[in-house]
Amino acid sequence: MKGQKHAALLVADRDGNIFEHPELLMVGQTGDSFELVDPSALTPVPEGTKIFYLPGSMAVGWNPEEGRLEVEPELRAVTAMLQAGYTRSHLPAADYPDSPPEYGGHEYLPLWAYAAVGWLDGGVVASAFRVDPMTHSETCHYDDREIAPRVKARVAGNPANRLIKHLSKCALEYHCFAAKNFFMERWEAPLPTATACNARCVGCISLQPADCCPAAQDRIPFVPTVEELCGVAVGHLKNVERGIVSFGQGCEGEPLLQAGTIADAVRAFRSETERGTIHLNTNGSLPERLVEVARAGLDSVRISMNSPLEATYNAYYRPKGYRHGDVVESISRAVDEGLVTTLNLLVFPGVTDLEGEVEALEDLVAKTGLHMVHFRNLSIDPRMYLEALPEHFFEEGGDPIGMRAAALRLKGRFPNLDIGYFNRPKETFGAPLTSLEFLEG
Repeated sequence: MKGQKHAALLVADRDGNIFEHPELLMVGQTGDSFELVDPSALTPVPEGTKIFYLPGSMAVGWNPEEGRLEVEPELRAVTAMLQAGYTRSHLPAADYPDSPPEYGGHEYLPLWAYAAVGWLDGGVVASAFRVDPMTHSETCHYDDREIAPRVKARVAGNPANRLIKHLSKCALEYHCFAAKNFFMERWEAPLPTATACNARCVGCISLQPADCCPAAQDRIPFVPTVEELCGVAVGHLKNVERGIVSFGQGCEGEPLLQAGTIADAVRAFRSETERGTIHLNTNGSLPERLVEVARAGLDSVRISMNSPLEATYNAYYRPKGYRHGDVVESISRAVDEGLVTTLNLLVFPGVTDLEGEVEALEDLVAKTGLHMVHFRNLSIDPRMYLEALPEHFFEEGGDPIGMRAAALRLKGRFPNLDIGYFNRPKETFGAPLTSLEFLEG
């Protein structure tokens, strides 16, 4: 929204009523700092955006008359969870009182991706940019009145398949779009497989300590059999146009801990059909097991990191029995095995776009030859992430260049590198969908 005026701050009163502040301007958080949000960073929020206030917070805005930040003790900060495909550039500007019993205390927020929002020209705007042209996540595709009967029928028709029953819960209780897609027989379908994990991610969405924030969903309690996996995947691969089936979901642990089962399943899929894309999402901790699955017939892989730098990575992932170097090795070996290889970069404004982080990301792309980088918003209370980072992190990491600038810089240096948010079907391999012009807005 270039050339526009600054957005007004959105706030909420103690009854939860959200409104435009009459005097203060929109502020966002980047790293551990607050700043006035430039109008060029703003975009109208897409349909389906969830807008809400932050319990226990105090809103922070910009006083244009005095040229300074101002905290509103009686008003709560407002935020948004954006539709997938949008990468946030600022976090909500929220302060927290030292003794806040009337505000709900210092409990951590649920594991969502919180974005800064404001009010401009009669509508809500967010500090964010669209990073992927694919439209599969738009809310118009996910009407539960249409989906629920399909779920019921599929479960009834497969009473012995525990995985289909598990996915029914994912679709209707957790509103997982991938699970909904399976029952709607379209796009990408999930294949959760692993009950355990070898990382202790600070923001794990399937397992959290009892005294922390709630996990976003329950982890799958069983390892599906190859037959159960075939019951989900084979029909999807055979019948869905540009269909994808994906191991490694939010409701499971690390799939490479079940590499033998997954490799057997992949071979079974391919004995039935050559159609469709077989994909794996993983933390990349076990290079040899990744190669085992790749050679069974995998088409693509997405390997997750919050940072290409070891200290930042370890602070969030807290790996058990593997090292950051193993993840880098997995990326290189995946490329060598002929897999279309994506880095699932879990981005956080003011951390991901620090000069040192961006330089390390460029070095990783150059070293490994990976094909795509996903700029996916890290779902976590910002306080949890900042508290987990190494001591003196912001003193040593350089200055932030901005999230959009980081994506543009990466695309500018590596024109054949795809930038995005979603996994690709094999029919599009080798042809990046996201252009420099698209990222520029």
